[in-house]
Amino acid sequence: MNQAIANAAFLILAGVLWRRLRPFGTDAVPMRQALTSLVYGLLLPALVLLVLWRVPLGIAALQVAFIALFCVLGGLGLAWLWFRRRSPSERSLGTVLLAAGWGNFTYLGLPVLEGTLGEWARGVAIQFDLFAATPLLLTLGILLASRLGGRAAPRGLLRELLTVPPIWAALAGVLLNAAGVPMGAWLEQLLEMLGGGVVPLMLFSTGLALHWEPGLREKFRLVAPVLLIRLLLAPAAVLGLALLLGVKGDLRTAVVLEAAMPSMVLGLVLCDRFGLDTRLYAEIVVLTTGLAALTLPLWFFRLA
Repeated sequence: MNQAIANAAFLILAGVLWRRLRPFGTDAVPMRQALTSLVYGLLLPALVLLVLWRVPLGIAALQVAFIALFCVLGGLGLAWLWFRRRSPSERSLGTVLLAAGWGNFTYLGLPVLEGTLGEWARGVAIQFDLFAATPLLLTLGILLASRLGGRAAPRGLLRELLTVPPIWAALAGVLLNAAGVPMGAWLEQLLEMLGGGVVPLMLFSTGLALHWEPGLREKFRLVAPVLLIRLLLAPAAVLGLALLLGVKGDLRTAVVLEAAMPSMVLGLVLCDRFGLDTRLYAEIVVLTTGLAALTLPLWFFRLA
């Protein structure tokens, strides 16, 4: 776990330093957009197809999807219960709901799970995200962001969901897996090569997206509950559900670690798009990502 966290931290820090130092005169924003588009449109779908074509599909996959659904909705519910009586602005409420509900399940979860538990755990991270978290984000998440941010989604929610390349790759992988279609050696090698670029590029892109703004002290009453929910309460609730469902061993460890991931970086895009508080969200991402370097090992050693 410590080595996986250290490797991820190195790549994230490299992105942060690149953003500040701007070597070769490169600007972090277009660079991050280009890298994210490459990963999102080509490399991640290749990895998703590879993993879901090969991973065993059965009761464990259904358990992972159900736990992920519970994790996201539980985080949203806890944040709503806490903030609804404290009357934050609608922009701030939408921001903290996104940050509390959705973690960095793929961009950080995949490399941490793979580095800690082995290559098999890539399937857990992808199932956790694409079988539940991403569909919820592109439906309920966009609905909340557009309502509270005051900007309507330019396309319908179904169209948003259908334009996500990893979703199509996940569907293809599951269908090919269920049909027992063999994967040719040449295709497997190609998908492995493409998928190998996902982890370093997405961690580096995460670092490019992180930045700190002054004035956090005034917003601490908004930030502190999100830190508690995302890093401690959500994984604790998932651990309880996993015990109730009889999930054991490394699979239990994997789903709890997924639930303990810091707030997703993709939320910055949604905040910009729908008029939420991007600055507040960025500060939450920085803090949850930094503190996760401490809380993730604690969860791992608690479960080991």
